[in-house]
Amino acid sequence: MASVPSLAVSGGATAAATSFPAADARRPPPSSVAVVDKSNSNGRSIQAAHNGGGEEAALRPLDVEEAMGMLREGKTVRSAMYVPLLHRCVEAGSLGDARAVHGHMVKTGTSTDMFVATYLVNAYMRCGASRDARRMFDGMPEKNVVTWTALITGYTLNLQPAAAMEVFVEMLEAGRYPSHFTLGGTLNACSASDNVGLGKQVHGYTIKYGAESITSIGNSLCRLYAKSGSLESAMRTFRRVPDKNVITWTTMISACAEDENYVELGLTLFLDMLMDGVMPNEFTLTSVMSLCGTRLDLNLGKQVQALCFKIGCETNLPVKNSTMYLYLRKGETEEAMRLVDEMEDASIITWNAMISGYAQIMETAKDDLHARSRGFQALKIFRNLKRSSMKPDLFTFSSILSVCSAMMALEQGEQIHAQTIKTGFLSDVVVNSALVNMYNKCGCIEDATKAFVEMSTRTLVTWTSMISGYSQHGRPQEAIQLFEDMRFAGVKPNEITFVSVLSACSYAGLVEEAERYFNMMKEEYKIEPIVDHYGCMIDMFVRLGRLDDAFSFIKRTGFEPNEAIWSSLVAGCRSHGNMEFAFYAADRLLELKPKGVETYVLLLNMYISSGRWHDVARVRKLMKQEDLGILRDRSWITIKDKVYFFRANDKTHERSDDLYQLLENLLEKAKIIGYEPYQNAELSDSEDDEKPAAGSLKNHSERLAVALGLLQTPPGATIRVTKNITMCRDCHSSIKFFSLLANREIVVRDSKRLHKFKDGQCSCGDFSALL
Repeated sequence: MASVPSLAVSGGATAAATSFPAADARRPPPSSVAVVDKSNSNGRSIQAAHNGGGEEAALRPLDVEEAMGMLREGKTVRSAMYVPLLHRCVEAGSLGDARAVHGHMVKTGTSTDMFVATYLVNAYMRCGASRDARRMFDGMPEKNVVTWTALITGYTLNLQPAAAMEVFVEMLEAGRYPSHFTLGGTLNACSASDNVGLGKQVHGYTIKYGAESITSIGNSLCRLYAKSGSLESAMRTFRRVPDKNVITWTTMISACAEDENYVELGLTLFLDMLMDGVMPNEFTLTSVMSLCGTRLDLNLGKQVQALCFKIGCETNLPVKNSTMYLYLRKGETEEAMRLVDEMEDASIITWNAMISGYAQIMETAKDDLHARSRGFQALKIFRNLKRSSMKPDLFTFSSILSVCSAMMALEQGEQIHAQTIKTGFLSDVVVNSALVNMYNKCGCIEDATKAFVEMSTRTLVTWTSMISGYSQHGRPQEAIQLFEDMRFAGVKPNEITFVSVLSACSYAGLVEEAERYFNMMKEEYKIEPIVDHYGCMIDMFVRLGRLDDAFSFIKRTGFEPNEAIWSSLVAGCRSHGNMEFAFYAADRLLELKPKGVETYVLLLNMYISSGRWHDVARVRKLMKQEDLGILRDRSWITIKDKVYFFRANDKTHERSDDLYQLLENLLEKAKIIGYEPYQNAELSDSEDDEKPAAGSLKNHSERLAVALGLLQTPPGATIRVTKNITMCRDCHSSIKFFSLLANREIVVRDSKRLHKFKDGQCSCGDFSALL
């Protein structure tokens, strides 16, 4: 590696060398310099003159303030004096002062000094003036490896990694040999720009010149491969670093924390790090706490928390945020809020972690009531955030919109939409994608379409969400057309995109198109079908009544259906009156010993209606053996920001008499125009009632919620209900008639899909009501 030049700062004596910090441009330069009075024609130092002109004495150090004063007085200065002045400009972030110093350098002719000019390039970069730095660099008559490195690292610092890589190529073309600092800076630029191709070439260069074993190079390589998603390559590089420091370990542990498939590896690396005697820092512990959160391991998290106290970083905000998030994920909300209350320096990241934490609890909640209560907590935190001095950012908006999606909280979602417009975050693709998803989940396909069309940039997630929305809302042709538009735009579909388009084909009964897309997925995009793809194909054949084709497809592909697909086959065969196939599918389903209570209700309904009491007893016995508990029927409706909760046959509402009277009137009118009640097997909602009642017809929770919506919302307003389990056939049929009789749009989102009832029709095509 080229050595850093030293610089004498007096005419006859050699002073301590002042060198440019190639390894770390942030390392402070000398804090004092020597000056020469221009009245001293012999070029001796001021201090030597004061000593009577005898033997030249050592140079007198001056601090930066004194040096600045003498510069203003027009004193002649040695070149090294500019280094601390430029360093001060960097510390203050003062581009104007850096330019002023540059001007003085030009005036005194010092700007041609390679060492000081190199430091000026560095100073300009550190002050964010990359153009000034490049002009300075281009005007230098001489450049050494430190100069090239300063420009490369500076471009990366200023978020211009492509320019940094171009400079590296220029350097090689100029016949200059990079130092390991240059290689590290270039690798960082490759990492910042996701240019793994050039990064691999630089990696090869490091191997050729024996620099791969240098710790800083190894760290940069690990970061490059981990950021590109190639954790295996990162691990191979990691193992070849002989002297691993805390940065090396933290880089790999952080990479594991970002991929839930490598949680165990990340925790193992942390243990190895401790065994190796390397003390973790706050960045390490933040990542380890995130690993504990992904693993939902509160015991391990508490041990890491104790280690934070031991090494004195428990007050570090990122560490506290990740600790709080772990407690939230585990449902320890009181402890999580205690940690928040103790934070004197809570940031927007803290608020985002709280909202995201409650959103995660919703997904893993033990029941739907618990999940919704956590959703309301997230909305409450968002309101408190708006009242605080903090301002929501794009992560806040995307997280809270996902909460609104899960709760079907349209009113709150619309308010947040307005705030994203006001704050300017609507232009962000992540926020806009979350907005499209929210409107889709709330049954507002027109609003979702409008948000999608207005997006300036779309990601694969956005395209897929919109395709899925059209499919869910019973608009298959638009879903298929959008899929083709996406391909035409050059966006490569993934397996989830194909689930959406195959679902659209299934709804529309487009067999040839479905088979073409199924083959395209395998042959053109090399995506191996998963259970959802097979399920879409089977659903399509069942919808069309082509039951032989459905079973032939299973046999031809060698696919083993899961519980959901066999359940679909049972319901479909029963709906089309082919009880032989229905009983066959039911036997295959029971062989799997299904875990869903709804599956057993489906089977009980079929066996009871067919009078197969032996099979009824068999199913009930299996239910008891599996200890599945009871089927809890729950529904929610939000009216004017107030949530109303219903159980089956619920009479706790103050207007319950009116609700039941309205339902009775609607059902009588529905019967006149063609409604025929279905007889369903019911599971008691009481823990004490062990036996399901056969043949009873309950007022299920969604009916009561719909009735309340009809009573308490303005005429013509859309009614939106959320249900925790699948709608039964009778409720599905009756609500279709309610939408026609009341001239209302009624949206019910159950555990399987969204049902949009309008003018006596449902968006699901009457295929999703199985029980």
